[in-house]
Amino acid sequence: MSQGITGPEVMRVVNRYIGVSGGYLGDFTYRTHGEFYLEYCDLEIDVSQMTGTTRERFISVLGAAEPRDQAAIIRGVLKRFPVGDSDAPKTRTEELAAELVSIANRVEGAATVASPSPKKSSAVVARAIADAEALLAKTGATSGVDRVHTALHGHLLAVAAAEGIAVPKDASLAATYRILLEKHPKLVPSGPRADDIRQVQRSISAIIAALEPVRNRASVAHPNQVLLEAPEAVLVVNAARTVLTYIDSKVL
Repeated sequence: MSQGITGPEVMRVVNRYIGVSGGYLGDFTYRTHGEFYLEYCDLEIDVSQMTGTTRERFISVLGAAEPRDQAAIIRGVLKRFPVGDSDAPKTRTEELAAELVSIANRVEGAATVASPSPKKSSAVVARAIADAEALLAKTGATSGVDRVHTALHGHLLAVAAAEGIAVPKDASLAATYRILLEKHPKLVPSGPRADDIRQVQRSISAIIAALEPVRNRASVAHPNQVLLEAPEAVLVVNAARTVLTYIDSKVL
């Protein structure tokens, strides 16, 4: 899982997209650089006590920020320095702008539930999880929604098969989950607040039922024109991973 923007990516933002002249970043002055974070990124960052050029200060802020703030700064850069400006460097292209959008989406997706490693599952599930990890790291949570959905569905089917629980061939993810909930002995709560936990399990069915249309109509699983934005994609990825991890921990 990505831990935020890399050093080479920082330098692409600075040197190739914004542009540097005489140590100054774009047309930033010390004042406008200080105002940039609140005006364009909705972040309260005080650079008045920092030393160095605007370039050095910007590199320090972007590199040290939390992943979600890094994404906000990158998007702020895209607004503050649009492609086509008369004084833009030749390297500030539409292609590079698209790359920065992908980087922002990826680092924003870094704040996800840890990737599960199911102990009892199938090779298909292991491959789907690996694919999801690669996509999450490279292009962000939106790209990983489809594979995370596949991993969860495949794992539930593998758990059912291992227990000898029959699941219809065309059963949806939500239907598979409900069958497991009712028929797998290890998923019957028996500890403290068992009735409440059972209610939580059943309530999750509604979340799982919503994952399928989201995956089919707003992810890269199909050629959809409108895709999930990064925060919602992170929500979906986290929901799927939470259920997968819980099921795996219960059936060991």
